[in-house]
Amino acid sequence: MQRFLHPTYKDLHDPFLLNGMKESIERIRSAIEQGEHILVYGDYDADGVSSTTVMVEALREAGAICDYYIPNRFTEGYGPNETAFLKASEDGFSVIITVDNGIAGLHEAEVAKRIGIDLIITDHHEVQETLPDAFAIIHPKTSPSYPFKELAGVGVAFKVAEALLEKLPDHLLDMAAIGTIADLVPLQGENRTLVYLGLKALNQSDRAGLKALKDVCSIEGEVDEETIGFSIGPRVNAVGRLQDASPAVELFLTEEAKEAVHLANMINSLNQERQQIVTQTAKEAEELLVSGEQPLGEVIVVAKEGWNSGVLGIVASKLVRQFDRPAVVLGIDPEKGYAKGSARSIAAYDLFQNCMEVRDHFIHFGGHAQAAGMTLDIDNIDNVRNLLCLKAQEKLSDEDYQQVLDVETTVNIEDITLEQIQEVNKLRPFGMGNPKPLFHIKEKPKEIRLIGSRQNHLKLMFKKERSKLDGIAFGMGDLFTRISPHSQLEVIGELGINEWNGRKNVQVMVKDLKVEAWQLFDYRGSKHLEKKLSFPKDHNAVALTFNEADSAPRNLPVFSNKDMEDALANGPLHSLVLMDLPASLAELSNAVRRLAPDNIYACYQVTDSAFFTSWPTRDHFKWFYGMLMKRKSFDLNQESEKLAHRKGWNADMVNFISQVFFELGFVKIKDGVLTIENKPQQKDLTESEIYQERKEQLMVEQALYYSTYKELKDWFSKQREPIKEEVLNGL
Repeated sequence: MQRFLHPTYKDLHDPFLLNGMKESIERIRSAIEQGEHILVYGDYDADGVSSTTVMVEALREAGAICDYYIPNRFTEGYGPNETAFLKASEDGFSVIITVDNGIAGLHEAEVAKRIGIDLIITDHHEVQETLPDAFAIIHPKTSPSYPFKELAGVGVAFKVAEALLEKLPDHLLDMAAIGTIADLVPLQGENRTLVYLGLKALNQSDRAGLKALKDVCSIEGEVDEETIGFSIGPRVNAVGRLQDASPAVELFLTEEAKEAVHLANMINSLNQERQQIVTQTAKEAEELLVSGEQPLGEVIVVAKEGWNSGVLGIVASKLVRQFDRPAVVLGIDPEKGYAKGSARSIAAYDLFQNCMEVRDHFIHFGGHAQAAGMTLDIDNIDNVRNLLCLKAQEKLSDEDYQQVLDVETTVNIEDITLEQIQEVNKLRPFGMGNPKPLFHIKEKPKEIRLIGSRQNHLKLMFKKERSKLDGIAFGMGDLFTRISPHSQLEVIGELGINEWNGRKNVQVMVKDLKVEAWQLFDYRGSKHLEKKLSFPKDHNAVALTFNEADSAPRNLPVFSNKDMEDALANGPLHSLVLMDLPASLAELSNAVRRLAPDNIYACYQVTDSAFFTSWPTRDHFKWFYGMLMKRKSFDLNQESEKLAHRKGWNADMVNFISQVFFELGFVKIKDGVLTIENKPQQKDLTESEIYQERKEQLMVEQALYYSTYKELKDWFSKQREPIKEEVLNGL
């Protein structure tokens, strides 16, 4: 526990426990003494860039004549290549040290041996069936005596630096933290120690490139693992995704502030360009899958000409989150006849293992259980898709395709305090293998609104007695119209502290949310429904009319009360939009029971209301008839308003009483003038259809239109309850 909460330098392992370390250090020192030239052969992602920086700085500090080389992602691809090795030999390099790559370079190791270059491979990627015949290999997974197997590429480079300099190179810990976090290796064991110590070093670092990068990222205060993961890491990665990654190495190596600012601004611009390319590529990939142009199998394999290979890993990650299955995204090069790309996976599907089982279908392949890169012939794309899907069918269950969030516990908002969150933060740094704890909150929000320049995020505010909790749900703005303001939400998220203008407030970063109960959306009388009614494509929503309305917002299918069964043709009904009021409550009650929607949208209006100031009682009718008996006649057109004003009635009520009397045969009406019928038959008011219809209409309006939200929700809830059958003769 103490090692986990408070790692120290003593928790780092002896670098010489790594196989190949002793002979590698001896060879490097011999090269330094002999004045030989050493080439550091890196990689173009953040781990490769930071690994290159660590190795170059350590070699130069030890007195070596060295330079670095990072292959171009687009023209050379990942890892060692023969052309680069031959060029290195021509340029006088006699030792090549790979960082964050090389374990799959069988052919290149033979080339190095043939041309007289001593090749030292330092790597952490999965070991394949055969190891390269190199001068030395430094790799945790080929070192049985080394206690920790999950170092990032920069972690291995850091161990070489420690062995070479014969001391812990704490001035390189900042780079170790960046590469380890960005490469998504487990933040456990030695990785946790490197990141824990590295973040402290990073926040005290005088490295010009880091200062410039923090400025362009608008990072204020301390840098933590989230800052690296979401701000620094993506920008460093962006350089190699769009062009040669050397400027990123130069940014970290330079001691000139002016040059650092220039490089940081250039890198930031490249990152903005990268974001646009990712958005467009992800959209195109989604369209190919949704349209059926390319199959959406158990494992996604999607390919297209013209895609930038540098962003395909990010696109694959987006597809994994969207479709809950492994994804391989390939850019097709028709001139060369091959496709090249990246893959990301779900927890239950080991990409490396499954792809290695079909290794003969790839020209190049390498990676980890959750991330990989590959090159294959265009003609093999369909074969690879089919084979990977078959393996998924054999090994995975339906549950494996569902995203899982591990929730620590349910918390009440009054128990969420700054002190509690600070206690949780003692478990930092969070990341792979040590995820940030997720908590469950069940509460009705006081406020839900859209935020962001594109209005694509949700801002929630929970309040209970004296406790307040803000919530941010990034990218969930499309749910805004699907959450009733009166609904109780269940939220799962990470607890954190938001600091603004010197004030600290607790907040939850929402990862998922749910409304358990059915929802009522109260849009009664609203004239602007287009913005409020928005449903996803797979959402079965229909509009129901009782009065033959022929149009509905958003072109929803409209069904009349007579053919409502057709509304269930597409399966269970998610949402029912009520466009107008029924003639009776029984009509609507029957519809709600039969359709059983998850959500009800009350979108009706009332134009000719039956709702008087007060419903006329028998005394009202009796008084009006007595008045007619005395006066013999009454002009509705001239005298209704005056009578209504004098009696405190409503003019509509006067007309209504008159119509009921006329229907019952108590009066005659000619040109708007009422006169008493001679010898009318004795009838009760309830015998009038107008009276009954108006009374029913009044009951409908009172229950469905003039009721409060709670009253309306209670009424619908009762209709949703199953009808209890009567027990007859014990059956």
